[in-house]
Amino acid sequence: MKLKLSVQSLFSVACIFILMQCTTSAKAFTNNEKTLIIGPETANCTGVMPMKCLQVKENDNGAWTNLYTNIEGFTYEPGYEYVLKVKEEKIKNPPADGSSIQYILIREISRIKK
Repeated sequence: MKLKLSVQSLFSVACIFILMQCTTSAKAFTNNEKTLIIGPETANCTGVMPMKCLQVKENDNGAWTNLYTNIEGFTYEPGYEYVLKVKEEKIKNPPADGSSIQYILIREISRIKK
């Protein structure tokens, strides 16, 4: 009886542990999604060389910042402010002169003429 109780307890603990790991994995998956606001104009910026950067912020009250990389699947058209849902992925071996983060378009939430 004592051995049977121990096996049941061990099984219960193992199930709880597995469920906790699934929850952690689900949170990690959703944490790499972001909403970005893309400004209606690009700005001059300098990465490896002078270029044009998208102006982005993560909320209405935030300050515009330069985005030095592209958003995969997104085609920018000047004169429009976009709200995008993107997936942010870390690049394992980024080039020395490139971004360590890759943005992938999930969906365009809105596009407003400015």
